[in-house]
Order: sequence, then structure tokens, then C-alpha cells
Amino acid sequence: MIPLKSKAEIALMREAGRIVARVHQALRDMIKPGITTAQLNARADEIIRAHGATPTFLGYPHTGKNDFPYSVCISVNEVIVHGFPSGRWLEPGDIIAVDVGATYRGWVGDSAWTYPVGQIDNEAERLLSATEGALWAGIAQAHVGNRVSDISRAIEQYVNQRGFTVVREYTGHGVGRKMHEEPQVLNYVPRGARRSPEIKVGMTFALEPMVNIGTWRTRTLSDGWTVVTADGKRSAHFEHTIAIMENGPEILTVL
Repeated sequence: MIPLKSKAEIALMREAGRIVARVHQALRDMIKPGITTAQLNARADEIIRAHGATPTFLGYPHTGKNDFPYSVCISVNEVIVHGFPSGRWLEPGDIIAVDVGATYRGWVGDSAWTYPVGQIDNEAERLLSATEGALWAGIAQAHVGNRVSDISRAIEQYVNQRGFTVVREYTGHGVGRKMHEEPQVLNYVPRGARRSPEIKVGMTFALEPMVNIGTWRTRTLSDGWTVVTADGKRSAHFEHTIAIMENGPEILTVL
């Protein structure tokens, strides 16, 4: 069952998305050599709570067994997703993916962006450009009458044409009252996959291509959360929450 949201519910998700966008705006300005990822986490938490929301990721999935212990995910260089903030200093040439979730009046906004730390090399620039471009390619296919697999195919083709690989174990997803709802939105189209759901007005998705320089394969560190590239090469992550409207997709995680 894919939940369809009313205009009033999407309005609340829009407010959650704006809070997420404010966090990104503030952290983008903070990111520079010498800043620690723990400082970024603290600032994100402060902004989310100041706007009457709560950090969606903190304590997720609320089972009491290795729940996520931070307010945002911060993933540097070879870390793909779910990175832990720490006392690590950012260095020139790093790339840093910041994944932010905010829950406002019971509704979730979710967005990730990858930022350069100072001057980055050409390969990293191409990686960021390809990953962001893949996100926009996926959003362009999020129209009534298309299918979820049209989004997946657009993302995969955009990335492959630029010589990078899409992560397969971690995907986009429906989002709303919960951070993870149906449907799963893959960043590739598996061979022999069943026909995917048709896109309808009122669906809300978090589209999030994760793109690697080398292999698409991953491994998870001993903390049970941090996911890194299997070959140690760099990865980038871009994500927006969108709503399917009569006239096309609306990006909710913007100011």
C-alpha cells in the first residue's frame, strides 16, 4: 500500500522540508577545513529544534538496539551513508555528504547534499556533478502516468553515461508520517524486475542517488551503521523529498 497525501498533509511536509533546507543552508556555510563533523551535527540539531521539529534520525529505528545516536548522518569521502559525526577535522579536498531529516507535526522532510571542503580535485568534481545530475534526472521522471522504474532508469543511465556506478543496497523510498514508506525507489533497474507501481498524485518520495567512483559494492563498519565503499574510493549522495502534484513533481526540501 502506497499512502497518498492530501494537499493539507503535503503542506505540513513542505514545512518539514523547509526546516531541512535551513539546516543545509547553515551547514553549507560552516563547512570548511578545520571544522569537525560533531560541530555540524550540533548546529543541525539546534536549528531543527529551534523550528519546532525533532531530528528524524536521532534514535532511529527506536527499538533500543543500536538505534542511530546522532541528529544527522555525515559521510566523508569513502563513506556512502549513515556516517557518524565525530571529532574528525575536515581537511582540504574532502567531500562531505550531510543527510538531514526533520519531523514537524508528525511529518518528515529528508534531504542529503554532498559538499566540497575547500578545493577538490577534478574527479571529485565530476562525481558530485554526476550525482546531483542523476537526482534531477530522476525528479524529471516523477510525473503522473510514469512508473517508479522510470525514475530508477533515468538515475542509472545518467550515472553510467558518466563512468560512475550507483549503489544498489541503499535506495530512495516513500516518505511521509514515517521516514521509510512504500514504495522503494531503486537507483537502478534490476534484470527481470516486476512491473513497478504507477506514479499518482499525492505520492511523496525521497529520491536519493548514491554514486561511487569505483565499484558499487559496499561494506558496513563494526558500529553497525557506517556504510563505506568496498574499494575505499569516494562516494557522493544527493537527495530531495518530492510530492507528486497534478502539474508535476514539487520539491519540498527547499526554501
